[in-house]
Amino acid sequence: MSIEVLSIIVLFVSFFTLLLLKVPVAYSIGISTTLSLLLNIDKMPGITTIAQRMTTGIDSFALLAIPFFILAGEIMKQGGIANRLINFAKSLVASLPGGLAYVNVLASMLFGAISGSALAAASAIGSIMTDRMEDEGYPRTFSASVNITSSTTGLLIPPSNILIVYALASGGTASVAALFIAGYLPGILVGVAIMGYIAFVSINRGYTKGKRATFKEIWTYFRKAFFSLLLLVVVVGGIVAGIFTATEASVIAVLYAAVLALIYGDMKMKNLPGILLSSGKTTAVVMFLICTSMAMSWLFSFEGIPEMISTFLLESLNNKFAIFLAINIILLIIGTFMDMTPAVLIFTPIFLPVVTALGMDPVHFGIVIVLNLCIGICTPPVGTLLFVGSGVAKVSVTQVIRPLLPFLVIMVIVLMLISYIPELSMFLPRLFNL
Repeated sequence: MSIEVLSIIVLFVSFFTLLLLKVPVAYSIGISTTLSLLLNIDKMPGITTIAQRMTTGIDSFALLAIPFFILAGEIMKQGGIANRLINFAKSLVASLPGGLAYVNVLASMLFGAISGSALAAASAIGSIMTDRMEDEGYPRTFSASVNITSSTTGLLIPPSNILIVYALASGGTASVAALFIAGYLPGILVGVAIMGYIAFVSINRGYTKGKRATFKEIWTYFRKAFFSLLLLVVVVGGIVAGIFTATEASVIAVLYAAVLALIYGDMKMKNLPGILLSSGKTTAVVMFLICTSMAMSWLFSFEGIPEMISTFLLESLNNKFAIFLAINIILLIIGTFMDMTPAVLIFTPIFLPVVTALGMDPVHFGIVIVLNLCIGICTPPVGTLLFVGSGVAKVSVTQVIRPLLPFLVIMVIVLMLISYIPELSMFLPRLFNL
């Protein structure tokens, strides 16, 4: 057995063993990569190499946007924006059968898009909506399922940190601006599909309708939520128009959110140290994941793994639709045990050459891989969104699994549509010539 083959075996065996032992993903990636590199000691010094690759992995101007968007999301979470978005959403859809469930979806879409964080949306919206929905006769497990799945839309609708990570992993073949604008239709489609299932359930179970809001009430709530919604226009519009980069937009988002939160009066200056500390901790976790993932991604490239997988898929499955399906299945499985950031950084260099060889645009594939992993964070055993949504709703994960399954099926159906109908992702980027 050659050193190269042994190195690959050690990499995968040690990685999955560490995951089974419940070692945090970042450490599992770093340790398994180091062990594999040590077998190549005749070619390179293993410890020095991984240190270099971890350092250069985050040496990117584009990644500066991530800590600022995280900070902006944390400010929004504590700045009274969630309540304003919920009230606006309620004025629009609460009068429909199962109206509060629609409110949950719409508010999660709006807050997730503005904050760029699915976890922030699940926490902020879920903590408010679950009790309200229970008072109207909705089971807490159903409310949690709605909240968990609808919160993923914020990872597709810009600004989205994971789309910035994908832009880095794609090696510049997909721009942040194109990815941001491409995420709108798929993100909205996921939300609408979830609402469609809610309509079916609500009619069958006889969930109550809320009071129909008058035009004056809708206008009042819109006015109160207007400046929160305007952040989307400022950030994404500025990037698409070329006024500023994604990194500059993230700084503008922080300043805008901070001023808005102080004007609303829901955030005081004394809250700022806690917000900065929380954002710093989240940033540290994300950046460490990126460090170790970039090192493993480089090792894959060094060992020629992307070329091997590409050759295998192209030769064994000569139908591009079958290859797309195989990649989707692999990504869905990966998403169940790996966090989104390392999964994007590790598997983008592996699968992107395959799909581009078959004519898929890198921007289109970015949306596909992110939606795959959105489904993954809603599923056990490592589904962070599943645990956050269940915790906020005060129900156990095992109680949520059964009512969650139909929502996951809906998301998989949307995934297939987006995978095989490129225009759902590419219509807007082409319209704006991105």
